[in-house]
Amino acid sequence: MIELVGFDGDDTLWHSEGYYQTVHDQFERLVGAYVDLADARLHERLLETEKRNIRLFGYGAKGMTLSMIETAIEITDARISATDVQELLRLGKEVLSHPVELLPGIREAVVEVARNFQVVLITKGDLFHQEAKVARSGLADLFHRIEIVSEKDEATYQRVLGEFSLAPVQFAMVGNSLRSDIEPVVALGGWGVYMPYHITWAHEMETGLAGEHPRYMDVAGPGEIPAALSLLQSRKG
Repeated sequence: MIELVGFDGDDTLWHSEGYYQTVHDQFERLVGAYVDLADARLHERLLETEKRNIRLFGYGAKGMTLSMIETAIEITDARISATDVQELLRLGKEVLSHPVELLPGIREAVVEVARNFQVVLITKGDLFHQEAKVARSGLADLFHRIEIVSEKDEATYQRVLGEFSLAPVQFAMVGNSLRSDIEPVVALGGWGVYMPYHITWAHEMETGLAGEHPRYMDVAGPGEIPAALSLLQSRKG
């Protein structure tokens, strides 16, 4: 039944969100010199700005950096210094240049899955940053195809499946985000393997998929992915 398996990139193949969280902590420290953080709703306002800016800047470190600057200017009533704005830019560049650290056991899991299925990498974010991470990961040669997309929704997955001439029931997606990796695929009639990461961006936690569902499975780590796909393969579409 399943012929094609997609893998997410950030926090599925390699660590990512931890770098963003570190920058958010430093952002809080910097803005805290200007305002009372207890009253500022800093992270809530930053998330609102990031979500508002996604359609303009897309996902990733560049959009985060611009959103931090915008939020800092608004919260401080434009009192933030040019030196501190420059520091926010430096923090954004730091995320863009961070090393690629694979999740333990993920290479072996992808190799095992590739013995039985075609595998593709489907990741979203800034094109240049994602291309650099794929290159530095050392995993590119394992995938039949690499898709870097601006959004992961039903239309995106439908387009990818159309290019492979496959029906949704022949596709399974592996990822750490219910919102981006699992929900749209399941809605189309495909399958999902959900591997939660210990940190998740708040925006990716907004999902209508809750509780158990027959079309996807949870796994605790990369080593469980091949068995989960085999079990999904045995279920009726």
